[in-house]
Amino acid sequence: MVHEGETEVERLDRNWDDILQELRVTQTGTQILLGFLLTIPFQQRFSSLDAEQLGLYLVLVAVAAIATILALTPVALHRALFRHGSKPRLVPLANLLLRFALGAVGLTLSGAVVLIFDVVLGFAAALVAGSITLALVGLGWVLLPALIRRAPAAGRP
Repeated sequence: MVHEGETEVERLDRNWDDILQELRVTQTGTQILLGFLLTIPFQQRFSSLDAEQLGLYLVLVAVAAIATILALTPVALHRALFRHGSKPRLVPLANLLLRFALGAVGLTLSGAVVLIFDVVLGFAAALVAGSITLALVGLGWVLLPALIRRAPAAGRP
């Protein structure tokens, strides 16, 4: 969105502020999700997981860790590059990292649903629940924004 009379520096500052707000939410969510996954091995039923469930669990821990790293990287970059005039490169990179972090969160959420439903109700229910979760992530995080971008804004031709 272009704001009338806004300079390039002001636009970068505004975009960076928007990314920081989104990162605050994403970082908290990824850290909670990873923390939840890290507690599972300490539960009594963990030893009853079969080889496939254990493999899925380990993949989920890795993807959740990647999501957390991706969500924290823009902050680390900002700290390392503070007052080095890097914002023109940092803003688009942080945007890309945040998109990848959200993708990793979506995969982790869907996979966690699969694992939990598999343990509780069986593999067929796990596939249904995981597919629904992944579809909802796709609808809300990919399709809905695409539809909103294509729709004309109020007052705009």
